[in-house]
Amino acid sequence: MGGVLDSFRLDGRIALVTGGTRGFGRAIAQALAEAGATVAVCSRKGPDAERAAQEIADATGSTAIGLQADVTDAGQVDQVVTTTIDRLGRLDVLINNAGVNLRRRMEEFSDKEWHHIISTNLDSVFYTCRSAARHMKEQRRGRILNISSMLAGTALPNRAPYAAAKAAVVQFTRALALEWAPIGITANTLCPGPFLAGMNAPLINNPEQMEFFRSRIPLGRWGNVSEITGPALFLVSDAASFVTGTTLYVDGGWTAH
Repeated sequence: MGGVLDSFRLDGRIALVTGGTRGFGRAIAQALAEAGATVAVCSRKGPDAERAAQEIADATGSTAIGLQADVTDAGQVDQVVTTTIDRLGRLDVLINNAGVNLRRRMEEFSDKEWHHIISTNLDSVFYTCRSAARHMKEQRRGRILNISSMLAGTALPNRAPYAAAKAAVVQFTRALALEWAPIGITANTLCPGPFLAGMNAPLINNPEQMEFFRSRIPLGRWGNVSEITGPALFLVSDAASFVTGTTLYVDGGWTAH
């Protein structure tokens, strides 16, 4: 019988990561590959997905493929899940990371911008989970990890659509966990806080905003993208076999206030 560290291994597992070419998605995809998984990296831009997959394969020695899909389109989502299974044999792990944010006062958002944020951050999670579940139910095993945000549990001004979508992802995931527990599928949510990631570029490039956030983080610093990989790997590995319906905040202590 293997030791505790073996329970974090993903040898033989097939994982699909949306928004997998940069930021959290890119880091998580490579971490899964380092743990032994075969990874399908999904992005709106096919060349970017293929490039990221090749870099992951070169860095880890694991198989990785790049796939193109707009995850706000249910038909394209179904196709990318089918392609993953056709090319790699099955689907064991789904990481929903694709997301987008705009920062402005609520009354300044257009209808189009509202729907774009909701669709990218919430509708896409519904589409991918629905599609993946059709296959995971047959094998009676699966790991779903939806990437939300600390704004699911706290609030900041000028983030209303994003906060609404990310809070909905948490509740959606909890409901999935209850539905799917009897058939061996776990569903959990990861809520990152202030990280030095691409989506936060407008804040990172503003010294005043950087200090505003840093001063409110109990650990006294912004997170590095690599620090999201351990929690993500845990939640999709056998080390978390008795964990479902939970929400893990990785925020330097922000939401402990």
